[in-house]
Amino acid sequence: MTTIDAKIPKGPLAEKWKEYKAHQKLVNPSNKRRLDIIVVGTGLAGASAAASLGEMGFNVLNFCIQDSPRRAHSIAAQGGINAAKNYPNDGDSVYRLFYDTIKGGDYRAREANVYRLAEVSNSIIDQCVAQGVPFAREYGGLLDNRSFGGAQVSRTFYAKGQTGQQLLLGAYSALSRQIKKGSVKMYSRYEMLDVVIIEGRARGIIARNLVTGKIERFFAHAVVIGTGGYGNAFFLSTNAMASNGSVAVQVYKKGAYFANPCYAQIHPTCIPVHGEFQSKLTLMSESLRNDGRIWVPKKKEDAEAIRAGKLKPTQIKEDDRDYYLERRYPAFGNLVPRDVASRAAKERCDAGFGVNATGLAVYLDFSEAINRLGKDVVAAKYGNLFQMYEKIVDENPYETPMMIYPAIHYTMGGIWVDYELQTSIPGLFAIGEANFSDHGANRLGASALMQGLADGYFVLPYTIQNYLADQIRVPRLSTDAPEFVAAEKEVNDKVKKLMSVQGKRSVDSIHKELGHVMWECVGMGRTKETLEKALARIKEIRKEFWSNVYIPGDGSLMNNELEKALRVADFIEIGNLMALDGLNREESCGGHFREEYQTEEGEALRKDDKFSYASCWKYAGEESDPELIKEVLDYEFIVRQQRNYKS
Repeated sequence: MTTIDAKIPKGPLAEKWKEYKAHQKLVNPSNKRRLDIIVVGTGLAGASAAASLGEMGFNVLNFCIQDSPRRAHSIAAQGGINAAKNYPNDGDSVYRLFYDTIKGGDYRAREANVYRLAEVSNSIIDQCVAQGVPFAREYGGLLDNRSFGGAQVSRTFYAKGQTGQQLLLGAYSALSRQIKKGSVKMYSRYEMLDVVIIEGRARGIIARNLVTGKIERFFAHAVVIGTGGYGNAFFLSTNAMASNGSVAVQVYKKGAYFANPCYAQIHPTCIPVHGEFQSKLTLMSESLRNDGRIWVPKKKEDAEAIRAGKLKPTQIKEDDRDYYLERRYPAFGNLVPRDVASRAAKERCDAGFGVNATGLAVYLDFSEAINRLGKDVVAAKYGNLFQMYEKIVDENPYETPMMIYPAIHYTMGGIWVDYELQTSIPGLFAIGEANFSDHGANRLGASALMQGLADGYFVLPYTIQNYLADQIRVPRLSTDAPEFVAAEKEVNDKVKKLMSVQGKRSVDSIHKELGHVMWECVGMGRTKETLEKALARIKEIRKEFWSNVYIPGDGSLMNNELEKALRVADFIEIGNLMALDGLNREESCGGHFREEYQTEEGEALRKDDKFSYASCWKYAGEESDPELIKEVLDYEFIVRQQRNYKS
């Protein structure tokens, strides 16, 4: 039976990372110049890792799917980044950030990784300030903080509603410096299509030049994956159109475990779906829940009148409004975690109290904040978000409450990694949203940016040295090696197979069909029946894709439809894994809500005696179900309990 070693250091929780760094192996400066590292991805995780490794003296090859790292999806993050500096003096600490993150993830994350994340969080803020990130400041000059879901302290640092953009520009400036120095070589508009394994170790990648269509080979002593999550398997999500889970599938098929694929986060504050031809969804920052109050009409007839266009929300009296999060969760109110807020919105809409024409929306109302603080103060905090909402919906949110509804946003599952961020393939590392490590079954808001930068700036630069210390005598291998030739042939064969189908269905039409199945059967609420239905339907979609997809153009030249087809082929495999994992996990926890397993009050009901483990799936071939390997999550320092956001 396959066993898993997470390489968690011994000793007290607060000492593990310090002890690890004290005893890790190092690579001296002259030897670093002899080692090549491939970093795939240029979002916050990839850019920070490439910049840090380049500064340390390694030779870094950095691959960017966009024309510039500034276009990475990290730029879309709005609300902020968490850290335990306790500037507001409201009781925060490293331990409290650790505990809130573990609790927010419904006790399904690895203790040691989460504590390390909280421990390095303060250094991230210092690093970003030094780079010139324009964090908001309060009157006395200190960096300002605001509250986010799942916490009763204000620990979220922010730059208006553009935090991801500003942090990415900081990482990009650090990366650009290394490119100028020559320690990082940037490959823009390249997409990884496979990893090359030589004698059991990751030794390079096969990538496609998206401008010329040429397939190319690249060697490295180690490969780092920082390519984000797989939320676009649902077709409609808040992810950028180019965001995809293909690299995760590629390395999974080469032996890397895929962990917790069923854990997908539904974000509660998204602009609702507004048309059949929509290709993506737009997020409204969780920061809006600081001052915005979420409600639906108390009377079903009022909701029906709003849906029919006979009544406006501003005409609903205060006593006739149901501020249901404040009613159900008095201690946290509108700042409950995302999974809790999302399910509560779905419950109200399913009960017939939803607004807008579809009935699939609730209100996010700022009238109380505007009356209390003044419009100028609200505009200073959230103005660009209000502007974005008005451009999309054509309604003024200062005067009319925003309409929001949950949508797929972030994926907590991903490539399995140990404490060193190394996958089950030696020499292959995964960082940021691409790995599974820090968020358990649900991610708290403002923790994605924290994890991406923690991994890239402050964790991987230590742990990758521990691996590379005994690789300094390995020469730079020729990309004419048989393993490179075989990997490139496999990629070319897949491209030829796709191009030869010449069916009648567009790539997008099949992707959209997959997305409908995923949302309806593997979405906010899942059951044994819906998951089994999903597995059957995905099998049919896979057959339809490979027999009836149509890709115009030439496979050896620039071809956007071919790029999309390669990714959709992988989304089909991810969808299958998500449904399989969801079917196996007969409990509810965080973003995985099996409707058969809930408390009398409709909350997620865990089964700690049976499912206190990370589900690690090992590829077993095209015709076989993957093997399930369990990494048991032993909690030494905290006690699991039913999540409570009411008191």
